[in-house]
Amino acid sequence: MELYTPSEIEQLQQDLPYLIEISQWLKTFLSRSHPDLGRPGPVCPFVPKAIKLDCIRLRVIRSHNLVQQQVINIVLPYLNTFLELEPREQDDSLNKAILLLFPDISHEDAPRLIDSVQKELKPLFVESGLMLGEFHKRNHTPGLHNPNFRPLRSPIPMLAIRFMVESDLPFLQNAEDLNLRIRYLEAYLKRFENKFKDENNFKNARQSLALAKLEVKTKTLLLYIGG
Repeated sequence: MELYTPSEIEQLQQDLPYLIEISQWLKTFLSRSHPDLGRPGPVCPFVPKAIKLDCIRLRVIRSHNLVQQQVINIVLPYLNTFLELEPREQDDSLNKAILLLFPDISHEDAPRLIDSVQKELKPLFVESGLMLGEFHKRNHTPGLHNPNFRPLRSPIPMLAIRFMVESDLPFLQNAEDLNLRIRYLEAYLKRFENKFKDENNFKNARQSLALAKLEVKTKTLLLYIGG
């Protein structure tokens, strides 16, 4: 049984339009197919089941004139909140997600704030077995199957937390920074260890990790020789 104070009701009234807008976006965009997606099925295969199981939680963050560190301080505690959130059993927990909405961040500022915070916190989340996604109207991240498709564009700036799954490998092995790529791939292999459902994911991750380490070693050697 939920009980609300007058101030909580007032806050809920202010937040409700944003919650409804993103809830509709989840159903009408992420949960459906798209002609530009480049593959069959919904834009995000995770979302339809998560909605059906009622495992998505949303929070509206209201604060004006935020700087990067303030957003980091807001988002970081949700790492543990997510891990402690029900359901916690392995199979069921894969369907849960937390969406943090930032309606007071302008569309102009979203690439600077949302993207920079995601980049800063992603290593910590990945090493905790999680993924942290950045969404806003000006997101230019291309789709995996069509470089002209923009699956991460949302009507409200937000950051999304969910568990890492095997199919996330492409998002981890394409990090431009080699040291980050190594951290991501090591976290990926550690998370799934002997639990890989697709042996090709295991082989590809191991190969990508070996190549990244070799590239780092080669660059270090060239710097040593050149220096």
